[in-house]
Amino acid sequence: MKKEIMMRLPPLAPNELDPRQKALYDEMKAGVGAKYQDFVTMRADGAFLGPWNAWLHQPEVGEAFWTVTKAMTSFKHLDDAVRQVAIIAVGAHFGAAYEVYAHSAVAKNRHSMGDARLSTLSAGERPSDLSVSEAAALDVVKALLRGGILPDRVYSYALEVFGEAGIRELIWLVGHYCSVSMTLNGFAIGLPEQDA
Repeated sequence: MKKEIMMRLPPLAPNELDPRQKALYDEMKAGVGAKYQDFVTMRADGAFLGPWNAWLHQPEVGEAFWTVTKAMTSFKHLDDAVRQVAIIAVGAHFGAAYEVYAHSAVAKNRHSMGDARLSTLSAGERPSDLSVSEAAALDVVKALLRGGILPDRVYSYALEVFGEAGIRELIWLVGHYCSVSMTLNGFAIGLPEQDA
């Protein structure tokens, strides 16, 4: 029987925060509330779940991650369905349950991705029904996650599909969600049902 690991950083309710944490909390709450209604982001007492709680525990790092997160969500070069395929693939690679849960909900609710496709992506596999751009993005993700320099043929094809700004966005997106995955896994941040 697999031993259940308890979350390593307790969720911080708003009344437990120092002034620096509270400022970051307020900024994240406004941003998360405006962007993510498709999945559970906080407990009933207002404590964040997911990576946001971890960032509150170390606000000088959390502020930097939040700044990058805001920058990543402001890009408009890649179609959001492509972004979700890439993010889910990264989360699946690392076994980051919250990341896969959250972005599968976004993909399903906003892009009508079916359960079979999401299940295949979540298992780290390649769905058979990807669009040309989704397939190109998945190729980039898989190549980057293997380590080493992104092969020229993968980069060149993605450049053809997405353009210069799009391939930059995709590479930065993969890197950012690798960091999010490490945060979730390092602090044993699981699904909301486990943490709430």
